[in-house]
Amino acid sequence: MKRCMIVLARFFLAVAAMAVVVAASNYFVQFPVAAHVFGIDLANLLTWGAFTYPVAFLVNDLTNRYFGARVARLVVLVGFVIAVGWSVFLATPRIAIASGSAFLVAQLLDISIFDRLRRSPKWWRAPFISSMSGSVLDTVIFFSIAFAAPFSGLDGAFGRSDGSLMMLAPYLGFGHDLPLWLSLASGDFIVKTVVALTLLAPYRVLRTVIADRVTRPALA
Repeated sequence: MKRCMIVLARFFLAVAAMAVVVAASNYFVQFPVAAHVFGIDLANLLTWGAFTYPVAFLVNDLTNRYFGARVARLVVLVGFVIAVGWSVFLATPRIAIASGSAFLVAQLLDISIFDRLRRSPKWWRAPFISSMSGSVLDTVIFFSIAFAAPFSGLDGAFGRSDGSLMMLAPYLGFGHDLPLWLSLASGDFIVKTVVALTLLAPYRVLRTVIADRVTRPALA
């Protein structure tokens, strides 16, 4: 009974962590990074949400490691429902829809790839490849729905003004003029890559205290 309670507590902890990360990211993605680096205006290519969202992949991979793919999917689904509910109050409906769609597809992909690679002798392969694959899909889906003109009808459906970011700006701060959302998407993905590499350090530490489901005793 005690072991079951511990496992249940860890399950709800994973759900709570996932919901907090996604809801926070939905809020912070609305705020560009107001800074200049080497003459490049970061506000034209980066939002604060890029720094928080990759943590969702860390939570997902650790959940997958401890519980397995089936329970990890349940955590993603429960976290998705809670996060979307919070996002309605923290962000616009369009961003909530974009985030929910991107989150669900990307995290489920992350789970599938991690599960296939979890037995790899190289400890970093499963978390890095799965999170990067998920990040590509998440970036494409989220920024397309949230800021590209073809999805502007979502704003109108909720009685809001068009939130598309189609104004022209130098791509990544120095390239040809392109719609702003393309620079934001590219900058977001670059940061996700850096953060994914950085999060390998805490993953390696935590994997020593979180036993893999395929090797640990049942309910350990």
